[in-house]
Amino acid sequence: MEFTKDMHVSEAASASPATIKVFQQHGIDFCCGGHRPIAEACAEHGLDVDRVLTELARSTAERTDEQNWQQAPMSDLVAHIQARFHQPLREELPRLSAMIDKVVERHGEHYPAMLGPLQREFRGLMSELLDHMSKEDQVLFPAIVAIDRGQAADGGSWIAGPVEVMEHEHVQAGAALAAMRQVTGDYQLPAGACPTFQGLFYGLEQLERDMHVHIHLENNILFPRAIERGRA
Repeated sequence: MEFTKDMHVSEAASASPATIKVFQQHGIDFCCGGHRPIAEACAEHGLDVDRVLTELARSTAERTDEQNWQQAPMSDLVAHIQARFHQPLREELPRLSAMIDKVVERHGEHYPAMLGPLQREFRGLMSELLDHMSKEDQVLFPAIVAIDRGQAADGGSWIAGPVEVMEHEHVQAGAALAAMRQVTGDYQLPAGACPTFQGLFYGLEQLERDMHVHIHLENNILFPRAIERGRA
């Protein structure tokens, strides 16, 4: 496909999942903040938009195993999100929490301006994400699957309300991730950081990358499709 300066970042990411890697490499938000032109996003980051457009075009020419979820049944996308993101998060969040506690216990007094706020932000994020995923898995996702299968009450015309709540919570999660990155100086490790410290920062950066893809799949693909089907 052809990428243009006026195309929205989220549109490019939705149409071609291979472009997500390019946006990640340049720190361009393609999920909650992706509803703006590529040129505008490039300008904010001081990037040459023509160069980024070339990289986007090149990315689509490369072979990728990432499925294009625009055409797949919504129920398949729901299952993918649960298996690829929800279940791993329920295992990863407690692991990262234990690592943060350990790093704070051993190094907190040396880096109080960084580790204390990091610990508080993560605890809030973890609590919110676990509650958020529970609501999606128990309420919203079954409703979307019912819409996909033509079994929803009133055809699912009411789905926009619950979706709006989840999108608001996505914004809050994105703000927490941004705050964690800021307080750590873009996850810049202190000199002589121990292996646990290193593993923590690596894990938090991976969490951030996965969360951006996770939110993108919901906000930009699953939710709009569910709302459209509910209105049909």
